[in-house]
Amino acid sequence: MSIVKILGLDKVASFFNIIRQNGGIRGSLYKLYRQDELKDGTLVGEDKFGNKYFENPRYFYGRNRWVEYSDNYNMNYDGSQVPAEWFGWLHYKSDLPPHKDPARPNYPWMAEFTENLSGTTGQYTPYTTTRPKVEPWVPERKSTV
Repeated sequence: MSIVKILGLDKVASFFNIIRQNGGIRGSLYKLYRQDELKDGTLVGEDKFGNKYFENPRYFYGRNRWVEYSDNYNMNYDGSQVPAEWFGWLHYKSDLPPHKDPARPNYPWMAEFTENLSGTTGQYTPYTTTRPKVEPWVPERKSTV
């Protein structure tokens, strides 16, 4: 065992590497504010929405692939903003990223990706023209004259 590992200097070097890869102190603080963690890894790809996908095999399986959401989302990001092809890569359904997978189907009838807007002003709200079977009781108002 080397003296570097005994003194824990490899951990200090790893810490400075993470700070450097995340854009220095200011960039690391910003990323820590947005994502609650700092990681270092290799950039695997980017989707058309600006989300970046990373991988680092030194981390535990299941935690070694992650997405950094685009700054366009501000703090309003969620899992439904990841397209299906990248979702499959993140969850180990495929070892190849979408841009390197030749067997990935791409048919003209396939719908374009849209995020789930439930809970926002853009959500789908059905409109009905049928009368309700049960009508609510509205009490009579007292006259104040």
